[in-house]
Amino acid sequence: MSDKLSSADKLASDSPPIPIEIGLTAAIVAIENNEPLILTASGGSAGLGLPYGPFDAISHRTLEIGLRAWVEEQTGLRLGYVEQLYTFGDRGRHARIGDTDVHVASIGYLALTRAVDNAARAAGASFEPWYRFFPWEDWRERRPEIIERSIIPELTTWANQAEQPDTARALARKDRVRLYFGIDGAQWDEERVLDRYELLYEAGLIEEARRDGRPAALARAKLPPLGVAMRFDHRRILATAIARLRAKLKYRPVVFELLPPEFTLTDLQHTVEAISGRHLHKQNFRRLVEAGALVEPTGEMSTRTGGRPAALFRFRREVLQERPAPGLRVRGRR
Repeated sequence: MSDKLSSADKLASDSPPIPIEIGLTAAIVAIENNEPLILTASGGSAGLGLPYGPFDAISHRTLEIGLRAWVEEQTGLRLGYVEQLYTFGDRGRHARIGDTDVHVASIGYLALTRAVDNAARAAGASFEPWYRFFPWEDWRERRPEIIERSIIPELTTWANQAEQPDTARALARKDRVRLYFGIDGAQWDEERVLDRYELLYEAGLIEEARRDGRPAALARAKLPPLGVAMRFDHRRILATAIARLRAKLKYRPVVFELLPPEFTLTDLQHTVEAISGRHLHKQNFRRLVEAGALVEPTGEMSTRTGGRPAALFRFRREVLQERPAPGLRVRGRR
């Protein structure tokens, strides 16, 4: 082996190391009054975002320990269920023009909590309905009007434009619009939250695309009001979290992390509907729950609604040992 360095190796050795910071970002979900909520932290002029902070390799033995530590410090919450989502590391993710600062690679997490009231202890921290940020995702009552009024016309115009060879994908624009938004005979898939967000971003229809300097957004005189924008790439991280949680409902009993220890079947149905954004047929849902043997009666009744007493149930933990994928494979009613 030659002792001489190649020109490329020499150039690399002479270049200063590129500073990289590891950040931790949490999408913390709760349910209150049948609405899915996401914990937000005020960023001043930067707007609302998800709680986040740097990973300290000296103080934090693991990434998850670091996440739990600073979430409790920033929001007053002690997290229960936590799982890692994805690493978001695009250059420019902090949306600064001429970005030459430390490159931040952020590791996103999904966390579930029942402690909605505790977040009030931290200044600037509050739970917000996640459909404020994704109004086209809530199909519980009907197909959201915003899809036909503001999204499909704009996406159709954009999809009819010629695609550049260097940006063309396996699926053409028209096919992605049809599949992701359930038009022209395609079925709405509630798990494609991130795909829909990315399509709107690519088409330049959301504020984050304009802020990031994307040509498709800058070419528009006006953007349609498509939900509340978030700082940095936090709405992309939230879309990833919602998609993960909606998918996980079908093969893991994560929904019970959002419910009190004792609940009615109506509480359970409303929670599943809130997360999935779909209306469920009551009797079909109850047959599904019974067939899945996910819950067991407590023998007590609830009268908190003031109406007819309803039986209280609890999660039957033995199901975790009985089969590998205990979830709720629900189908929505249209």
